[in-house]
Amino acid sequence: MKQTGASEVLERRAFLLALIGVSLVFGLLMQPFWAPVFWACAIGVIFYPFQKWLLSHWPNRRNLVALITLTLCVVLVIIPVLFVATSFVTEGVALFQKVQSGEVDLATYVDKIKQAFPGLQSLAERFDIDLERIKQQAVQAFTGAGQFLAKRALAVGQNTFQFFLNLGLMLYLAFFLIRDGDAMVAMLIRALPLGDEREKLLFAKFAEVTRATIKGNLLVAITQGALGGLIFWWLGIPGAMLWGVVMAVLSLIPAVGAGLIWLPVSLYLYAVGDMIEATILLLYGIFVIGLVDNILRPILVGRDTKLPDYVVLFSTLGGLAMFGITGFAVGPLLAALFVAFWGIFIREFNEGEPAPALLNEQTDQAAGSD
Repeated sequence: MKQTGASEVLERRAFLLALIGVSLVFGLLMQPFWAPVFWACAIGVIFYPFQKWLLSHWPNRRNLVALITLTLCVVLVIIPVLFVATSFVTEGVALFQKVQSGEVDLATYVDKIKQAFPGLQSLAERFDIDLERIKQQAVQAFTGAGQFLAKRALAVGQNTFQFFLNLGLMLYLAFFLIRDGDAMVAMLIRALPLGDEREKLLFAKFAEVTRATIKGNLLVAITQGALGGLIFWWLGIPGAMLWGVVMAVLSLIPAVGAGLIWLPVSLYLYAVGDMIEATILLLYGIFVIGLVDNILRPILVGRDTKLPDYVVLFSTLGGLAMFGITGFAVGPLLAALFVAFWGIFIREFNEGEPAPALLNEQTDQAAGSD
């Protein structure tokens, strides 16, 4: 009997090692497709309420419901994003070509701002800041960004098949996740050895943070980009579409945002003597574009993720650095799961010691949302 028991333990351990090995190899196999897989999961999570509403009317038409939900996603999200991205790349490459040809001289614009605000030079000298070096770095950064954009545009053109393959894979997987998402989540809860209640809490947190970061950040970015592009167009500033999209992208970074574009432009307008336009842009940027970030982001992102603003900021920046543009959603998601895991640990493995308020809020809200 002892031999049998030892054999069973050995077999179980060998099976678990094999399971881990096969899972790791499968993860490496799927690595080239992690972005389509992530966005397919995000589509399934974001459009889940709409799918549930359709299922309440057509309970036995899961294929039709999934197809309608996916079509809505394509019409409302994917087609507009592709249109804006195409316009952004086209205008960005055109601007970069003007910089390369000398038609647009960035150093001249910076010099005009310095000449118009002589106090900046003395203030910079007082704090030992080299404005000339900052100017050179700004020009180099813009030139580097333009070169990167041009290379990416060329790469996308050369890899059109790969791009549309990834898009097709994302939509294909999203269809099945929308259709069979409930069954897949139930299977994962049954398979993972973390405890059903913990797994339900973590899946609820995943869904909650995914909806908050993607819907909230995208809504803030779209709103700020649209408002910024609109005021640039109204004031007659060239490249309104380009700068609107740039402001939208920068808006994905909390506490930084679109001010990196509209504030220097307003200073330049002051420098060249366009006082009325400069004042309008400055006030519009502070009280319209800025308030969108200060009001909408805490409501749509911070409140729903239950994460402090500083955690959202650092996790977003870290996500962007590690995963590229997808990181604006992945970063806060990993931060929320990190906090949720530690909240569970402190509650269940340190009995008698209350968890910190942040961890308590994370786990309580996730459990309630389930």
